[in-house]
Amino acid sequence: MDRLMAGPFFEKFYADASLLAYHPSNKQKRTKKEREGDVMSELLVRKARKGDAESFCRLMDMHLQTMYKIAWSYLKNEEDVADVLQETTLACYEKLGDLKQNRYFKTWMTRILINKCKDCLEKRSRLICTDNLPETPVYEADYEAAEWNQLLAPLDEKYRTILLLYYLEGFNTRQISEILEMKESTVKSRLQRGRKEAAKIYSGRYREGEA
Repeated sequence: MDRLMAGPFFEKFYADASLLAYHPSNKQKRTKKEREGDVMSELLVRKARKGDAESFCRLMDMHLQTMYKIAWSYLKNEEDVADVLQETTLACYEKLGDLKQNRYFKTWMTRILINKCKDCLEKRSRLICTDNLPETPVYEADYEAAEWNQLLAPLDEKYRTILLLYYLEGFNTRQISEILEMKESTVKSRLQRGRKEAAKIYSGRYREGEA
């Protein structure tokens, strides 16, 4: 069986055949590290909104991995991802005053990021490009991210993004509906469909690995 598909994260994630067993929101309590991260993020947002450039840079660094994973799931191209991250960072800096509540920074930032990704895809569709896309992103040092990229790559973008936001980034369906600007019922139906599609892919590869 492929080493990634046999990884510990997949064993935990697929322990329940319905794919409902694992999700960060199912934990009764957030870990100490997660709580400290939330507090630090809000503190940095508060300072950044007062004009502290260093705090803004630290804030964006905190969310760099999250931004990269989402951008890569859309674009699959290092140069485009780098451009989108830069544009998102600039947009967040310029529009930080529009953020209604500091604790919603990550949701707000992710919405901006996804819109930038969609803009990039629209521009790309107007161009004729024959360059080969790289298979491995530079920032992908995280083992679970590698597993997820392998599983999600074959999925339609509308399922892939929702699964990534839900399982890997820990957003709930209401937050995802705000980020993607769609009805929560649509998010739930795509999440359910995406789970089924992912399960089919995983099951097929598992059988191939045993053959």
